[in-house]
Amino acid sequence: MATRVATLDSSIVDRLPAHSKLLFDAKASQKLTFEAIAKVLGRGEVAVAALFYGQAEASQEDIEKLSDLLGVPKASLEASMGGFPDRGRSGPMPPVEPLIYRLYEVVQNYGYAFKAIMNEKFGDGIMSAIAFSSKVEKEVDGDGVTWVNITLRGKWLPYSRF
Repeated sequence: MATRVATLDSSIVDRLPAHSKLLFDAKASQKLTFEAIAKVLGRGEVAVAALFYGQAEASQEDIEKLSDLLGVPKASLEASMGGFPDRGRSGPMPPVEPLIYRLYEVVQNYGYAFKAIMNEKFGDGIMSAIAFSSKVEKEVDGDGVTWVNITLRGKWLPYSRF
């Protein structure tokens, strides 16, 4: 199977920072996956995709490596990626894109179950989305059925007693 690369959905481009279109266009023209870019940056592929969408902070090293790899002027990336990200604005709520809606639906349906089990295992607190990592893996079972495995790894933050 030929490698397919994710491109930018034109319906959300106006909700994203200026660098998003530059990066996605360069990524598509070079037919690079987020996995391939992540290897060059030394970061996880979810983190790299979040950089493209403006949902994660880019280091100077990230900007330099992206510029070199994708052939995008470093000054253009620094102007848009050099500040703090404005997270959570890339799409409508509730989500309308079917895959993103399904992830939202997982939290709607199982959120309280996740919370109850985490509270039993860790006590009263929350899972950090700041001290956090994530990965997506493909699994094919013995029957040839394809499954997606999404790992969310967040630091446990107990509530303080005051």
